[in-house]
Amino acid sequence: MNFENSRSFAKMMDQNDPLKSYRGKFYYPKNRDNKNVIYFCGNSLGLQPKSVRKYVEKELYVWERDGVLGQHGRWEHFHERVMDNTARLVGAEPSEVVVMNALTVNIHLLLVSFYQPNQNRNKVIIEKGTFPSDQYAIESQIKFHGFDPKSSLIELSPRKSEKTLRTEDILDAVSEFNEEISTIILGGVNYYTGQAFDMKSITEAGHQVGAYVGFDLAHAAGNLKMSLHDWNVDFAAWCSYKYLCAGAGAPSGIFIHKTHHDWSGPRFAGWWGHNKNTRFEMGSDFDPIQTAEGWQISNAPIMGMVPLLAAMEIFDGAGMDAIRLKSEKLTGLLEFLIAVNLPEVSIITPENPFERGCQLSLLAPGGKKTFENISKKGVVCDWRKPDVIRIAPHPLFNRYIEVYDFVKLLQKSLSE
Repeated sequence: MNFENSRSFAKMMDQNDPLKSYRGKFYYPKNRDNKNVIYFCGNSLGLQPKSVRKYVEKELYVWERDGVLGQHGRWEHFHERVMDNTARLVGAEPSEVVVMNALTVNIHLLLVSFYQPNQNRNKVIIEKGTFPSDQYAIESQIKFHGFDPKSSLIELSPRKSEKTLRTEDILDAVSEFNEEISTIILGGVNYYTGQAFDMKSITEAGHQVGAYVGFDLAHAAGNLKMSLHDWNVDFAAWCSYKYLCAGAGAPSGIFIHKTHHDWSGPRFAGWWGHNKNTRFEMGSDFDPIQTAEGWQISNAPIMGMVPLLAAMEIFDGAGMDAIRLKSEKLTGLLEFLIAVNLPEVSIITPENPFERGCQLSLLAPGGKKTFENISKKGVVCDWRKPDVIRIAPHPLFNRYIEVYDFVKLLQKSLSE
């Protein structure tokens, strides 16, 4: 698309935006002067859908009115209400997804099943600089099985003087370590650089050497168009409080490919993963549900699930095709305006729209001081050590004019 360096162009893009009405479905933060901030932090916490309060109050009323009868008549199956739209979100079949727990807990539960090391095959491939919680979880799993992360953990780094990984280098590493690899687990989108990985090619390469392949989709869910089922990804997990706008501490989602649903290998079991037809017979032998639900441990946190239901209905209404199309334009405009107006600012996120989501990671003169300056001017974004300002315009509630105004504010901050 051909962009223009003008406020009138940004206004025109907003006027012609098919998703412009969706901004009105969210509460938008204001500053102390009661003016809207520029909120570019959906990669950290999405905004609150206006429908959440009504949905939560409804369940509070059911609890007030019915007590435990609400559990048996309504909440026992509540998680099923988000299975279809969650499946559409990540490109899966409904039986392949379930919402439960928190993200790192789910990564642990998935690795119980999909990391089965032995003396010959015990290596795990991750990207160097993965999110710390993933690093801690994976290293602890390696140690739990009696291996040493120093030899069993392969951390892939970009080439010298480059900021992001090349797909060919990832595939070469898979080929090099071959049958020594037990599991590959990468981020769908790296939290720091904003790089989106080629999940399809990585999965194919991993399977060729007999490894399980999974992804942490914390920065991909609600951000990228995905086809986890068709890509034959073995497992994945994501949070729902970032781009999915389900609120702080909202429950996580998992994906397990249907080829594993008759799983006879290791897993941590709990009552809620037991066959629904015999669950209340209170038997002592675990009979897992033959879907992703079989990995559930406990029943759903209803008051955490309700905001997710409200948010997923918004995403389902817009559709990931339209969301992704606007995202590419929003971030494309941001990239263009920075290149034209701020040559002193470097973008470490890949230029190719297929290799990124909505986030651009900026290296700006002044570093954290510059971040603090734009924050004082009403921009809500975030700083990630050692030196990145993350800017993530969200296609459901951000406008093109905000992208233009942000660049002008950044320009002003750098000149002060």
